[in-house]
Amino acid sequence: MGCRRVFVVVLDGIGVGALPDAARYGDEGANTLAHALSAHGKAQLPVLTGLGLGLVEGVEGLPPTQLPRGAYGRSALLAPGKDTISGHWELTGVVLDQPFRTYPNGFPSDLMSAFTAAIGRPVLGNVVASGTEIIDRLGNLHFRTGFPIVYTSADSVFQVASHEEVIPLDELYRICAVARELLTGEHQVGRVIARPFRGAPGNFWRTAGRRDFALCPPGPTLLELAARTTRVTAVGKVDDIFSGRGITQRLP
Repeated sequence: MGCRRVFVVVLDGIGVGALPDAARYGDEGANTLAHALSAHGKAQLPVLTGLGLGLVEGVEGLPPTQLPRGAYGRSALLAPGKDTISGHWELTGVVLDQPFRTYPNGFPSDLMSAFTAAIGRPVLGNVVASGTEIIDRLGNLHFRTGFPIVYTSADSVFQVASHEEVIPLDELYRICAVARELLTGEHQVGRVIARPFRGAPGNFWRTAGRRDFALCPPGPTLLELAARTTRVTAVGKVDDIFSGRGITQRLP
């Protein structure tokens, strides 16, 4: 009897060991789940343990069940790189042969000049930073100037942060759409991400208005095949990661 419904759940950031190329990204020896279990002590994950998580190579600290209710194992990414898009696309059948470009020193001046000219205003930042740290550091200046904050990370992303009372959401999305059009060819990044926030200096927080402007998958995905015969519901940023292709319903 075939399955009537399939749920694909991605526990973002819960890794069970480093890939052979982990040292290239500063992740040698990474094993988030094992380290978290070691630090926590007696963690209980009854559902995942019952499915067989404790039997997976590299997972220590969970009791191995004798009769797992599911198939279990540890997989490796075929595509080079370590970004969100590569992993999600590969889960649905699209394997990239080249990594997306990253910018460990910020974006080049010629690209930023074209971007600021296109949006009609200067920007703040253009650095590698965490999203919460950058708004704490530059949020006050953003309030005074009205300039959007641009930053990146270890992933192939161009992120734009702005306060919703300084730059309305629709304008932030327009700014990100402009960036998406510019970030092709030589400077093709995987995602442009709108990062709105609210609050006052010293107490900023990010809001639910995040939106990802991703590249389109270069080939058909499992979602598109499934959408021909059934409903495909995407939760959160998944719809953006696939540029809406194969998605019939989107939930926040």
